[in-house]
Amino acid sequence: MSKRIAIITGGGTGIGRASAEAFAASGMRVVCLGMDADGDLGEGLEFRKLDVTSEEAVRAALAGLERIDVVVNGAGIILHEGKEFSADGFRKVLDVNLTGAHIVSMVARERLAASKGAIVNVASMWSQFGSPRNPSYSASKAGITALTRSHAVALAEEGIRVNAVAPGWIRTKLSSGALDNPERATAIMARLPMKRWGKPEDVARAVRFLCSDDASYITGVVLPVDGGFGIA
Repeated sequence: MSKRIAIITGGGTGIGRASAEAFAASGMRVVCLGMDADGDLGEGLEFRKLDVTSEEAVRAALAGLERIDVVVNGAGIILHEGKEFSADGFRKVLDVNLTGAHIVSMVARERLAASKGAIVNVASMWSQFGSPRNPSYSASKAGITALTRSHAVALAEEGIRVNAVAPGWIRTKLSSGALDNPERATAIMARLPMKRWGKPEDVARAVRFLCSDDASYITGVVLPVDGGFGIA
């Protein structure tokens, strides 16, 4: 039997990287898709540079894989300095964060069905909250929750489960602007029930669970991994 394969978009950095390492540690072959990586990838991880908004590039990257068992859609961007309020900036974030997830899932669909596989999308606490600084990021992540539920219903008869995780304040490059700002960090921590920043590994464990046999009757769920921030 061929080795099980996980596809992780955004697998070179942050939550995607931690998820990729978790699947590799379980013995899977892991193919990371994205634009960059934090240093050298560890054993068992393959990196293929591409733009997830290009269906042609995604098809080419996955063409040689005889099977796909897991897809984690973790590729995402955020724009600062008001750039998301422009039409071009708004569209760019939606294309990567939302359209890219749909493209990768659909390219992998037939092979996921053959393996009765699982998709996990990376949403965000901003799926539920309004963001005064990043309207497109928030909209894209809200879209991810709707896409997750739509795909869960559409693909269930094919044996594919589709879920999402909604990370809170996880220490990654994407969140560094807030967490490294003393005033904002103090305000966030005052609200955060668990009184610590999340780690990418916290999210990776939830991702791995949702792809496991222990979650075989779970689909269409958006699981918060936020230390209680969303209920405080």
